[in-house]
Parts: sequence; C-alpha cells; structure tokens
Amino acid sequence: MPIKKHKKRGLLFWILLAAAILLVSFVVYFALVAIDHPPAVDNTAVAEIKREAPERDVYTFGNSWLRKSESGLWEAYIEGDPFERGVAFGQLSKELLYYQETSFVEQIRELIPSDNYLKVLKYFIAFFNRNLDRHIPDEYKEEIYGTSLACSPEYDFIGSGYQRQLNYHAAHDIGHALQGLNLVACTSFSVWDDQSADSSLLVGRNFDFYMGDKFAENKIVCFVNPSEGYKFMMVTWADMIGVVSGMNEKGLTVTINAAKSTIPSQAATPVTILAREIIQYASTIDEAYAIAAKRKLFVSESLMIGSAIDGKTAIIEKSPDKMDIVYPVTNRIICSNHFQGKEFENDEINLENIYGSDSYARYKRVEELLNRYRVFNPAKMTDVLRDQLALGDSDAGMGNQLVINQLIAHHSIVFSPDSLQVWVSTAPWQLGKYVTYDLRKIFETASGHPLPGSEITTESLNIAPDTFLNTAAYGSFNQYRQMTRRLREYKDKGESLPGEFVKEYTGTNPSLYLVYVNIGDYYREVKEDELAVKYYARALEKKLPGLDERKKLEELIDKLKN
Repeated sequence: MPIKKHKKRGLLFWILLAAAILLVSFVVYFALVAIDHPPAVDNTAVAEIKREAPERDVYTFGNSWLRKSESGLWEAYIEGDPFERGVAFGQLSKELLYYQETSFVEQIRELIPSDNYLKVLKYFIAFFNRNLDRHIPDEYKEEIYGTSLACSPEYDFIGSGYQRQLNYHAAHDIGHALQGLNLVACTSFSVWDDQSADSSLLVGRNFDFYMGDKFAENKIVCFVNPSEGYKFMMVTWADMIGVVSGMNEKGLTVTINAAKSTIPSQAATPVTILAREIIQYASTIDEAYAIAAKRKLFVSESLMIGSAIDGKTAIIEKSPDKMDIVYPVTNRIICSNHFQGKEFENDEINLENIYGSDSYARYKRVEELLNRYRVFNPAKMTDVLRDQLALGDSDAGMGNQLVINQLIAHHSIVFSPDSLQVWVSTAPWQLGKYVTYDLRKIFETASGHPLPGSEITTESLNIAPDTFLNTAAYGSFNQYRQMTRRLREYKDKGESLPGEFVKEYTGTNPSLYLVYVNIGDYYREVKEDELAVKYYARALEKKLPGLDERKKLEELIDKLKN
C-alpha cells in the first residue's frame, strides 16, 4: 500500500512539474511574442513640432490642421510621409483620441462587466494579435506609431500606446467575429446609368458599427495628402488611420461590410488597413482586386468598390480562405452582410448567415426601394439610407436589425465619384443633415494653405435633416433607449421594477421584439421564470431578425419551462 501511495505521489509530482513548465513556457513565449516592437523611423524630428491652437476648436501642426465645423463634424487635413502623417493626426486630435479610447473602454466594460473576464480578454487579445504587425504594411505601422505618441498613459495597463493602437485597428474585425454582440450590420448600394438622375455613378452606405453613443460623437472627415499614392478622404475617428468609408481623387470609393466568419485562430490584416491600401493606391476595380488578393484577412468581409473610371461598382468578397468578385448584371448593386459570389454560393457559413440573420431581409428591402424609386440623386439615396420599415413596408419596430436605418449608425455617406463630391451625415445617426464636400476644391486649397478661413462644405448642396426628428415617434425612441438602460440597471442590481415600468416601456416601441426580450431577460435574471417565458413568447410574435434569434428564444423558453 505505501508503495502505491508513493507511486501516486510521484506521478502527481511529475504532472505538476509538467504543468508548471508549460505555464512558465507560455509566459515566456507570451512575453516574447506580445512585446512592444515599434517600427524604426529614420527622421523623428517631426515629433518635436508643437501643435498650435489659433482659436477654439482649431489646431494646426505644420501644414496639417483640425477644426470643428459648425455642422458638429470635425474636419482634418493631413499631409506628409507616413510617420509625419501619424504624428500630425495624433497631436492634432489628442484630446479626441483620449475621449475615443475612454468611450471604447467604457463600452467594453458595459459588454463585459466582470474584471476577471476583462483580464482574460486582455491576455487573449494580446496573444491572438501577437503577430498582427507582420500583416500590416510598414508604411501604416509607421503612421500608427506616430499617432500612438499622443496616447494617454492612463491606459498603459492595457498595453503601450503603440500596442493599443495596433489592436484597436483590429477591433472592427473582432466585432465581426463576435456578431452575437450586434456590433455590425451595415448596408450599402450603388446605382448608375438610367437608374441615376444624371447617369453618373452614386454610392451610398450606412456604417452600423456600434460601440456606444460616445464612440460616435467625434467623427472626423479627414482629407489625406500622402507622400505616395492618391489623395483621398475618409470618415474616421481619432486613432483610426484605416478606412471604413472613403473616396480618392481618382473617384474610387471603398466601403466595407462584415460577413459571418468562423472564430479566427489568430490575427491577419485588419480589413480597415486593406481598405486604406486600396483607397491610397488603386484607381480601378481591377487594381483594387489585385491589392486585396495580396492580403490575408482573419474575418470575412465584403469591400464595395465604386469606380468613376470603370463607370460602375463591384463587390470584392474575401474570407480567410477564399476570394471572389461580384460584378453587376444591371445598373445597380446591393451589399448587406452576406456573400453573393459563386465562390461562396455553397459555403455553409454563408448559407447559415443568409437564412439565420437579418442580412438577406435588408438586402431585399433595398432591392424593393430601388425598384420603387427607379431614378436616384443624392437626396433620394439618403431616403433609402434613412428608411425605417422592413420588407413590404411592414413595421418591425424602431431599431430592428431587419431595417436599413437601425438608428445606431456611426455615420452614413453618399459618394458621387464622377464629380468627386461626398455627402456625410450629421448627428443623430443619419437623421441630421448631410453636409457636402467637394474633394477637388478642398485639395486645391488645402495644399500649401495650413488652415481654411471659413467652412469647407458646399452648403448649397446639403441635404436637409430627416423629418422623423420632429415626430412623437422620435421622442418615444429616445425614451425607449433611456428605459432600456434603466432596465439593465434593475437587472444588474436584482432590484424590483416599479409598478408601471413594464407598461410604459412596452409602449415606447411596441413593435420591436427586443423590448420583450429585454423584459424577459430581466425576469429570468431575478428567477421569475413564468414571467420570463411570457415575454419571450411575446417577442416571438414580433418580426425577428432571422431564424437564429427565433431559435435562441425558443431554446430559452424550453429551458425555463423544463
């Protein structure tokens, strides 16, 4: 008997020793792969330049500048080599950068309130993105490094400024991989020839990447004059040198739409960096495709490419393993969040996305409106982008993922590649006016002139705010959002709901399934299972954004009943 115990102790010792060695090896490996490696920069003198502030909300840095427009949008002009552009962008927007990072961290804490889970997430992302810099061109690493010099040390517990900036450029992709959080659900479309009022190419898109209200408060319309490549504009935010929506001086536009992905094993090229490379170096659809073919993505993505030179728009569809391009068969093309090319027509994940999510329903709603309106100008494009009804003009509730305008958009935008004009939405979401920028005029005057003396928008072409802002429904939607936050607080604290809360809450947005899901979640959390089942069942009576949501609710009901 003592011999058996001795053998067991000996085996346990070797198991513990092996585990300890593995743990130490992992820690050492992690330290090696996740260590901070900023790129070497030949000329760092630009980092010594001081930012100037000639007046309120106006900043200059050499020939580059940042100003706040009376529209509420920030506008920037950035020029120079990669490191110079990065330093200029970082220094000009350092207060906005701090605000942006703070709002991002706050939203992450709201999504993942547990400090322990956040610590695990931190190390997972650091490990997951350990080779991220290998997949980013040197030019953009230098630019990101320049921007990172303006980062606040307050968040160094997450990583160095450079590490954080690299990881933030992959946040869009991680949001795609975690689509259960409903962070992304973009819609875009394009028309030309006889479906355009003057036959010119038009491109419209909603960028529905939601990371909280604060995250979208300080949008930047940025005009970039790089030392190499084409001049271009993009709608972005402080710290983001990648592109989600933009157009270059050749009339080539790039917008990105997420598609359903498998959970990736490690990082590759962030899609915003790929989009940036395309907009800076491509003038045609073929050139854009050639650039996309060089890069490996770690999530699935559609890149809608509009081209004034080609006179049409196409969609590059790219997953970690496959790639296709969808050319138009008529004078229009539509993109939501599923793939349409032959390469993906039998792809299991894509088919699950088509049947399980809201993507196909939104696609069909855009198609329905294009058939109805037939001929488009920029204002009519925004009518589609602002549409709040589901397929067949049905009421799915305000904010439903089935509709084109989900009232969460970071920004909405319309491009006219032939005229090099662009219309950018102002707050809230795409409901405020769309202000107009003429790229030809802006780049002609900005080069060599550090700061404009007046507004740079073309006011006569602006598109008026949505009349929805003046309705009782808009007030009800804001009340719904406020009460949703209060309901979450009641749930988190395990507190009882006030007597009239449920009746008032359901009255704010009665057609939206999420109202009833939220109430059901509250009652499930406080162990009132019968009431939870009641409200989940009511949610099933509403218009749901796909079979996945229906299956989820049905499984919750079965679990609570049994």
